[in-house]
Amino acid sequence: MRRIFTAAVLIPLVIAVIFVSPKWPVVLMCAIFLIAALALWEYLGLANAIGAKTPRVVVIVCLAVLLAAIFRRPDLMAPVTGAISLALLIICTFRSPLERVLPDTACSVFGLLYIGLSMSTIYLISAEDNGPSLLLFLLMVVWCGDIAALYVGRAWGRWTLARRLSPNKTWEGSIASVAASILIAVLLVWIGGMLSARSIEYLSYPGSFLHWIGLAVLLNIAGQVGDLAESAIKRAAGVKDSGRLLPGHGGFLDRIDALLLAAPVLWYAQLAQQSF
Repeated sequence: MRRIFTAAVLIPLVIAVIFVSPKWPVVLMCAIFLIAALALWEYLGLANAIGAKTPRVVVIVCLAVLLAAIFRRPDLMAPVTGAISLALLIICTFRSPLERVLPDTACSVFGLLYIGLSMSTIYLISAEDNGPSLLLFLLMVVWCGDIAALYVGRAWGRWTLARRLSPNKTWEGSIASVAASILIAVLLVWIGGMLSARSIEYLSYPGSFLHWIGLAVLLNIAGQVGDLAESAIKRAAGVKDSGRLLPGHGGFLDRIDALLLAAPVLWYAQLAQQSF
């Protein structure tokens, strides 16, 4: 019940932010920073549990600088990321004991890439012509897939998907996850078409059903891999959840682990479509 209550509060809030963002994009960027900062703080705690001693406050400040730069000038993403990475190397060089300079720097920089850079693609997606529709598609595909995997895996799961990384995930749950993502993708595109036929432009999904179904499968697979990757990090740190901030859900990193791979995949898919 705690899990359902938390989702019932957060999901409408997230959807509201998505459709407000075209008028006030700073609202979306502030929401992205808040979620990314909390998730990054949890990740750095996991890194410290493994043996690193990262400069957590400094890394959060670097995250703010990175997102602010992308918000103002998206074309500066690469040079700003490089400059921040070098800055963290310098800080760790003078701050950490010699034996920890490399792990402290590596964990700090990777945290910015893994969480900061990945979350920034959500803002970049929102800046597309049909940005809110794309964000809704991304979230619904990932969330519905996650819910189907959880409940089908618990009820009928027998064959373990990746025992070393996450012994509770099953092939049955994984297949159900893909199926649920396809179904919600078809439903969204159908609703978008119905609304467009009535000159209501809230949802826009140009192209064929096949295109969006293929994209849903790609995002679902990316999301499942992202979930397993975060599970590997947690198992290395010897913890079950990244945090306890969300009742019934664990930490913020636990909630966005699938998005951390799915969002960049959607962004690169959009770039590929525009390029070719």
